[in-house]
Amino acid sequence: MNLMPQIGFFEIVLVAVIALIVVGPRDLPRLMRMAGRLVAQARRMAGEFSAAFNQMARETEMEEMRREIESLKRDNVFADAKRSIEDATKPIETAMRDEAAEIENAAMKPVGERAE
Repeated sequence: MNLMPQIGFFEIVLVAVIALIVVGPRDLPRLMRMAGRLVAQARRMAGEFSAAFNQMARETEMEEMRREIESLKRDNVFADAKRSIEDATKPIETAMRDEAAEIENAAMKPVGERAE
């Protein structure tokens, strides 16, 4: 992240010379430390802001996902599909049970009665 995109080397040297003239050589180190602390604090605040913004974005995404899941639960799409499949297979299931019952009844009859 570049905080000073339009400041070149010449501009930095010019500011340093002006600061040396205005502040003086004795107070310049203290001023530079203070400027460094301010820059570090600004970067830290920018990082915290960025982290908080990213956290809010993630929470918003999660909330949207929760809403979508709740919507799907309310719509009960899977239960409707299951019910449709069960309704479609009931006639087949009934026919298979009837055939199984007929086969079982035929198997229980004595041998002489089967020849009918």
